[in-house]
Amino acid sequence: MRPTLNQTGKKRAFTIVELLTVMSIIVILIGLLVPALNKVKRYAYDVKQQAQLHAISAAIELFSNEMGGYPSSTAEDAQGLPYCGAMKLCEALMGQDLLGFHSNSLFLRTGMDASATTLYPTNIDALSPTLRAQNLSARKGPYLQAENANAWRLKDIYGANVGSFLGTSFVLCDVYQKQMQSGEKTGMPILYYKADTANTFHDPNLAGSMTATNANGNIYNYLDNNQLVALGKPWEGSGAAASTHKLVDPVRFYTNTQSNKITTANRPFRADEYILISAGWDNEYGTADDICNFEWKYKD
Repeated sequence: MRPTLNQTGKKRAFTIVELLTVMSIIVILIGLLVPALNKVKRYAYDVKQQAQLHAISAAIELFSNEMGGYPSSTAEDAQGLPYCGAMKLCEALMGQDLLGFHSNSLFLRTGMDASATTLYPTNIDALSPTLRAQNLSARKGPYLQAENANAWRLKDIYGANVGSFLGTSFVLCDVYQKQMQSGEKTGMPILYYKADTANTFHDPNLAGSMTATNANGNIYNYLDNNQLVALGKPWEGSGAAASTHKLVDPVRFYTNTQSNKITTANRPFRADEYILISAGWDNEYGTADDICNFEWKYKD
């Protein structure tokens, strides 16, 4: 009788159907996992952004304690030149050269004082030892560490499309970095608005008569950063290629900065201090994901 063959050592390979089934399961699991990971990543960035705004708020309070008040946020400087709230915030906390705020500063975009003396030299190390020491001793701060302040020049964000602003002006950017047309990977500028406590309104209907220096009774002047917002989305290009941010509309600004705690009158959040606005995850001002130093209640 012929002996029975021992087939226990024979290896059985996967069939095509089995391989396709396993691959399909893996694809489905990845499809379920990626959105969850993106949500975790976005949440982590939102927490990081809140921490940055908290650090900026603490720095503003330090500035206020030393200088006797919050920094100005007007759209123009005292000479009528475009120098908006975001730029003045950066100067107050870091100085125009990131070496600290000069105590003689009038928040002029030229960086000069009342006697036309340059407060922020382009090369401070080139000064004589005496002048260099005098300049640095007059500095306050920086109230944020330069390495962590996320300060960028406008030209690094917007390229050549800086409108009437100086491309060399610094702003503090948020943490949501994006590849810009300039070639740099940056966030969007943190918008800063100082409350005018002499005013009592929060009404978009007054916007038509507002100017850079006159809020027409409104506690906050939406024009403080409107020229900057109007530069558009720098990752899309410039000119007609760059679409505008929704926050350029004054109605959207006043609607979304209005406190829902007060029902007897229209009042903004933080009516006696200031507000800070980050463009959020989508890098667009005036959308639901904006991160602020108040409770942003998005209303379209």
